[in-house]
Formats: sequence, structure tokens, C-alpha cells
Amino acid sequence: MFDAKKVKEECVLWIRDFFENNGPGCNAVLGISGGKDSSVVAALCVEALGKDRVIGVLMPNGEQADIDMAKLLVNHLGIRHYIINIKDAVDGLTKAVPFELSAQSVQNLPPRIRMATVYAVSQSNNGRVANTCNLSEDWVGYSTRYGDSVGDFSPCSHLTVQEVKAVGRELGLPDVLVDKVPIDGLCGKTDEDNLGFTYAVLDRYIRTGEIDDEETKKLIDRKHKANLFKLQLMPQFDPQIPVKAE
Repeated sequence: MFDAKKVKEECVLWIRDFFENNGPGCNAVLGISGGKDSSVVAALCVEALGKDRVIGVLMPNGEQADIDMAKLLVNHLGIRHYIINIKDAVDGLTKAVPFELSAQSVQNLPPRIRMATVYAVSQSNNGRVANTCNLSEDWVGYSTRYGDSVGDFSPCSHLTVQEVKAVGRELGLPDVLVDKVPIDGLCGKTDEDNLGFTYAVLDRYIRTGEIDDEETKKLIDRKHKANLFKLQLMPQFDPQIPVKAE
């Protein structure tokens, strides 16, 4: 059985320990989408560091239909936040490229610009960037490489979607944020529409190895194998040249 209270308390201590060793007095900075993941990570950071040391960055790409959810979260937590519209940056870079970008490049450009924005805010505010990915998304590669997949520390990368929700409830977050249907904000579809299966099915398979539909199992396994590179360090050539010790 998943003990949300225990995991929440351990994660809070882990965040405090990270900052003690990697930037005492620094701020936690993260992108706020209004979904469960950024909501839970922000709330964990507030409990670990205090609301004065957490900074949220809201980054609509032009109009964002659910930005009220992001505003609800930062107001609920009482954290400092910035709203930075990335549309001009996305449009400017798209126009500057001397050829037509592929559909996948167009889809992945906004999250990469968002992460560049979060790091700009972080470096200007004595910050460390919080990654907001969860285990379920990472398992099937449902993140953008060098976009939402990066950060300086990651509180929820070993928690499934169902477990993140349970921690969110333990943190006292509004139900509307914890249970909000996840939408990628890129193509207008829900995460589950894009994946071809539900997070409940995926989470059960990850934790127990059990799954009812063989075709869904094959699809999950295929996505997991194809996207493992996103979770690994960049391959490095090592010519084995001796390094003189100081």
C-alpha cells in the first residue's frame, strides 16, 4: 500500500537536504502549468523551504485556456510568481529558421523555450530549477527532451501519477488541481488520448506487472524501450587519456 503521508514527509526532508548541499538559501523555481505535477512539486517545495523561497513561472504561449488553474495554484500557496508569455519567442524562432520545421519540432519548441525561460528566471533569482516529471510519464517518454524533462532536482520522478495525486491530497491541494485532466498544452489533446492508454492502466503495470490487454502491454513496452535514452546521461566518448592529479 502506498503511504502518501510518509512519502510526502520523506520528500520534504529530501528537498531540504538537496538545498543544504546544493545551494543553502537558494530559491526553488519551477514552471507552473496548473496541472497536478507542477502543483504538487510547488507545494512540496513550499513545505520544505517556506513560501518565500519558491518562485512559480507561468508561461502561456499566446492564450492559455486553463491558465486560471495556474493562477489558482500560486495564489493558494502564496508564492511569488511571474507570467511570461513565450509567444513572441516561439514565433520569432520559427520565422528565423530558414526552412519549414517538422511537426514534431513545432510541437517541442514551446516546452524547450519554457525551460530556457525558467532557467533565466532561476539564474536571476538565486534559484535551483525543480523538475516536475513523474514516473509514469518518464516510463513512456511523455516529456520533451531538454524541455520539461530537465531540472536541477526532481521530487516526483519515482512516483506514478496515482501516487502524485495521493501526495497532492496529503498536501491539502484543491481537488480541482489534483484531479485536473492532464492536457499537454501543445496539441489540445489529453495525455491519455496521445498515449493510447490511461495512466491507471500504466501505473498498475509499472507497479505490479499486471495488465489486461496484450496490445496495450506491447504499446507501453515499445514506448518505454524507445524512450529510455531520455532518462540516461548523454553518451560520452572516453579516450582513456590519463589525467594528471593536482
